[in-house]
Amino acid sequence: MGCSQWFLRAGGLKEPDSLLSPEPVPVDEQQREPRYASGQFFFEYLVVVSLKKNKTGTYEPQISYQFPKRDGMVRFQKEEEEKTLKAITLFCFPEGINWAPLTEYSSETFSFVLTEVDGSRRNGYCRRLLPHGNGARPPEAYCIISKVACFGLFSKIFDEVEKRRQISMAMIYPFMQSLREAPFPAPGNTVQIKSFIPDSGTEIISLTRPTDSWLEHVDFRTLFRCLSDEEVLQVFAATVLERRIVFLAEELGTLSQVIHAVSVLLHPFIWQHTLISIVPQILIDVVMAPTPYLLGVQKCLADEVIDQGDLLAVDLSEGRKQTFIRRIGDEDSVLPPKLKEEILQALRSRSHKASLEELNRIVPEAFLPFFIKTVGHFSKHLVRNGADAAARFQKRSFCKAIESKSVRHFVKKFVQTQMFDLFIQEVEQRPASQIGFFEQKISEYHRKMREKAKKH
Repeated sequence: MGCSQWFLRAGGLKEPDSLLSPEPVPVDEQQREPRYASGQFFFEYLVVVSLKKNKTGTYEPQISYQFPKRDGMVRFQKEEEEKTLKAITLFCFPEGINWAPLTEYSSETFSFVLTEVDGSRRNGYCRRLLPHGNGARPPEAYCIISKVACFGLFSKIFDEVEKRRQISMAMIYPFMQSLREAPFPAPGNTVQIKSFIPDSGTEIISLTRPTDSWLEHVDFRTLFRCLSDEEVLQVFAATVLERRIVFLAEELGTLSQVIHAVSVLLHPFIWQHTLISIVPQILIDVVMAPTPYLLGVQKCLADEVIDQGDLLAVDLSEGRKQTFIRRIGDEDSVLPPKLKEEILQALRSRSHKASLEELNRIVPEAFLPFFIKTVGHFSKHLVRNGADAAARFQKRSFCKAIESKSVRHFVKKFVQTQMFDLFIQEVEQRPASQIGFFEQKISEYHRKMREKAKKH
């Protein structure tokens, strides 16, 4: 099977379920939850990808180290492993062969998603840096493959890897071994890793997992640094109607962080289509796909993107002349005007240089009420023949129940999306006694509104 064919299947079709779990554990159960997530390793393996000169004089990314080594695999597993490792090299150096030795290079961190044949998903976290040494040399990439979606945690791990790399390659592996043996913490908990460094002695590294598991793969700061609030809303409008969207930037970290942040704005709904945070140059033809996608493309490849048909092409680079290089044209009018203004007002309540914690609180509080006010009445239009029987969703009566003309106009489009369809399918299969995350938030919201009304 050709590499590009495999990539379209395995190169990141969806975000991991853990990123946008529709049903977080209720608070009282979280308190009883063990400190560690059972059976979860921090990572499957670490690979070092180096740029090696080939016979033609160009640089080719190759895996120079893999930890731990994968032994005892049968032929089929070996073949799948080789395909995965090939894909990793493409993601670590998506620019292709256009490299030259460098004397200076700012390290950067980014992420991607691999979707396997069986539908299981793994996350790739990558730190590119210039190896310690003198004179001009090509950068190298450290890539961790993990089933865990937690960007902040792995960024901190890379800080430790980079610190040890400056001393010696040999210093990295005892640290990674300690990490691999450590149990992965449950949301809100911390794990401590002991690691020895010459001249410093034994260090204890604390790794804390955020309490909200659906926000732990996201850093909203990059999104709001690159785009104004109004521009974020136009991107949200295109995303919520499942359109084709391409983001352009020079930095790989910018692309991956913005795409993950945009997909989380949809919470509690989940993007169901192609999501590739960084498209390698060799596979740029994916932009020609007629189906919805969220793609991250390096700015140098912009010319190969913008001649496509109906899509939103968003330039994230600094000093750009315009943000939307291509657009359908109705992005400003997709969302109901009153609700759109409410989101903008909520976003404006943040401080000028909001911290990650502040954004993690304010952004969900801005976007979640939008879904509560547009489709939050869905449970009233579920018909059951018995408490344990599967429900049937009455789409027509659901849409007719909306009084506002502009909201009804939007919802009629939104109910046709795959994300809404899958959400409703899951609700229909769930027992009546089981309350999901969205229903909890709807109840909380209405309770707050009643309390506010009493005060006035």
